[in-house]
Amino acid sequence: MIKHQQSPNQSVFELLPDSQEMVRLLPMKQAFLKDDAFLADVARVAKDRSSLNLWWLGQSGFLLQYQEQHLLIDPYLSDSLSHKYAGSDKPHIRMTERVIAPEKLDFIDGVSSSHLHTDHLDSETLVALMEVNPKLKIIVPTAIIDLASQRLEVDKSRLSDINLKQSVTVGAFTLHGVRAAHEKLEYDQAGHPNFMGYIIQVGKFTLYHSGDTVLFDGLRDELSKWKIDLAFLPINGSDPARDVAGNLSASEAVKLAKDLTIGCVIPCHFDMFTFNTASPETFIDEARKQGQAYKVLQNGERFSLKGDD
Repeated sequence: MIKHQQSPNQSVFELLPDSQEMVRLLPMKQAFLKDDAFLADVARVAKDRSSLNLWWLGQSGFLLQYQEQHLLIDPYLSDSLSHKYAGSDKPHIRMTERVIAPEKLDFIDGVSSSHLHTDHLDSETLVALMEVNPKLKIIVPTAIIDLASQRLEVDKSRLSDINLKQSVTVGAFTLHGVRAAHEKLEYDQAGHPNFMGYIIQVGKFTLYHSGDTVLFDGLRDELSKWKIDLAFLPINGSDPARDVAGNLSASEAVKLAKDLTIGCVIPCHFDMFTFNTASPETFIDEARKQGQAYKVLQNGERFSLKGDD
């Protein structure tokens, strides 16, 4: 079983302006690796052509690397939500420092977003990525392509859409769309889902990134078509007091993985905003209880799947 390795989080401090032009001093968790150290780690393992390497970037964002090709999933690499909601009754106070500025990621082949919420489709992140990656392939659900093009201020021909009947390939990565419910299933007029997860096939590996989702009838049947080696699942759960749509709880994420015999689970969607998070310890306890292999990452930490595993 893949064990969780605890690393102490040291406190750093950041100043965030609120709407009254005052400042608030906030303790923040340090990233495992960030900036030049993070980029050095990405470059160091790029030549290993047998391994799939990945890094957690915070929230539901991941960088995947395979045979010197790179795919970003749901990257949120700005403070746009902290600024937008500063001084409101729902401040998005960042908990963990940013791993990397998007303009430093000038080697990305593709980026996918699972739905329109800004922590999954962030214009500040994606526009910066487009500027340094002119050929960047941007993948969004068919149902939201018009709204995504407006947010990014590009013609929708600049985007690649994906739906339940259409897959998209970026280099070594092939993405297949599956449904997600955040907290309910929603569709456009043509029947395309507004919220999606992705099955990602790369080399010998099959990954599942759920996007934001709760359990719903048909999810297990839909996913059972695939032999999933690794899944990225949210664990922040659902709490009406937060006044935002919820996700899988830690126990639900573990049970879903166990029911589908998923090889390993990496939990996500925690430690980004103070009002909408969960402790990974509940997930760890449940995974151990159910005998589910897992890895809990820190922001900026790498995990690798070996080709001979």
